[in-house]
Amino acid sequence: MPGAWLHCGANVSPLSGVRTEQRSQIWNVIMNPEANLFIDGALVPAASGKTYPNISPVTEEVIGQVADAGPEDMERAIAAARRAFDETEWSTDHAFRLRCLTQLRDGLQTVREEFKAQIAAETGSPIDICGEMGPQCDLPIGFIDYTLETLPAFQWSRDIGVSEKMGIKSRRLVEKEAAGVVACITPWNVPLQINLAKCIPALAAGCTVILKAAPDTPWSATMLGRVIHEHTDIPPGVFNVITSEDPVEVGDQLTGDPRVDVISFTGSTTVGKHIMARAAQTVKKVFLELGGKSANIILDDADLNGALLSCLGVCFHAGQGCAILTRLLVPKSRQAEVEQMLPTYFDFIQYGDPSSSGQIMGPLINAKQRERVLAYIEKGKAEGARLLMGGGRPENLEKGYWVQPTIFTDVSNDMTIAREEIFGPVLAVIPYDDEEEAIRIANDSDYGLSGGVWSADLDRAMAVARRIRTGTMSVNGGVYYGADSPFGGYKQSGVGREMGPEGFEEYLETKTIAIAE
Repeated sequence: MPGAWLHCGANVSPLSGVRTEQRSQIWNVIMNPEANLFIDGALVPAASGKTYPNISPVTEEVIGQVADAGPEDMERAIAAARRAFDETEWSTDHAFRLRCLTQLRDGLQTVREEFKAQIAAETGSPIDICGEMGPQCDLPIGFIDYTLETLPAFQWSRDIGVSEKMGIKSRRLVEKEAAGVVACITPWNVPLQINLAKCIPALAAGCTVILKAAPDTPWSATMLGRVIHEHTDIPPGVFNVITSEDPVEVGDQLTGDPRVDVISFTGSTTVGKHIMARAAQTVKKVFLELGGKSANIILDDADLNGALLSCLGVCFHAGQGCAILTRLLVPKSRQAEVEQMLPTYFDFIQYGDPSSSGQIMGPLINAKQRERVLAYIEKGKAEGARLLMGGGRPENLEKGYWVQPTIFTDVSNDMTIAREEIFGPVLAVIPYDDEEEAIRIANDSDYGLSGGVWSADLDRAMAVARRIRTGTMSVNGGVYYGADSPFGGYKQSGVGREMGPEGFEEYLETKTIAIAE
């Protein structure tokens, strides 16, 4: 049975202090997922007492419950974060913050195996993506070390010297301060990675945080609340976690509240535009990491073996990644060769049992997303793209939100499947005449998040990479992902950067002080 990788025990009502236990067959460990919200230093149920089910994308079965927060809970979280920022020394005591974040890192390492099992259960990610090969658990926890190493050396104040203006000599200081209360709103595809990429720099900067988790992956956030509660000295109100089955009501409440200073959002461009409009009402600082429709350019001198192997990235986590290279640009002179080789590479993709090592593809997150991807596939057929392989639900998997790895060829860049983010395992192969046309097609997109280029001539590949209007680029398979590497996009792929020094700066304000001499 494809769903046999996860066996669940009885569900327990998620009252405060009572935890649901299941056994994950991936690691053969008992999971104790946190069902409660984390507000003002306490693990608490929703004020209404409501809960909602967490559903496995692999089995379509309920694997546990979690608190279903409402406006009253969000109000308490915002008030607690505001008070903690205004009335405690969290924002100014750098040494204390470093100690607390070290405790958090150590606490996460303590529960890492259990946390992996929870993440696998609620995301459907294969075992390797949750381990050292992927971004679901081990790698993002390890990324905390980057903050712990760089925070002590950060220059919070710099002297820019004496200047005489209007007859007054003044020494000027430029100082960095915490931006205030931060709303971190995160998606379901790589929830722990994005939760930590937002919350760790925000906390390190001295901000207080309200983390609003994606409805489909609540445990990746509630577990952080438990670890902070049990393993750290982080003061009450500094970090808060809200989970809700309907994210719109509490999300609008959070983004529109004048007590919130910064919004850090990762998700769709449509929702990002809505959040930006909400934030504009109180002129909040906004970081947005949004959609992508990234181009993978194979130049005419490229080695096809490596280049086509990279195309399997559209199957990584079932294509549920904003930076995945979903448009493959191939020279017309090599199109037939590419089309002959591609299916052979995709035949290596095995899926159905996430507990099996070596798999990179799991199911889509929920039934709605599966139907959305299937509708895009039908749209591709209707607009004249040629289906090379896949295109439907696998017949051998009765349970789970699976879609076959799918390749379209003879795609023109004006087709819907070339313009819109599908967020599924679908590759669009677009032929081009020459290098200039390839660059034009790659840049002819509303998005500008990532891209790739392949060539036997490194200088040629670099020249093309520098002409693509995206926030990240891979040359001949290079990997930019890392705690020290800024990530974000151009155009409708977002505003600002996450991770690296630029990501830390998103949570700071700059103040200039002049002292008369």
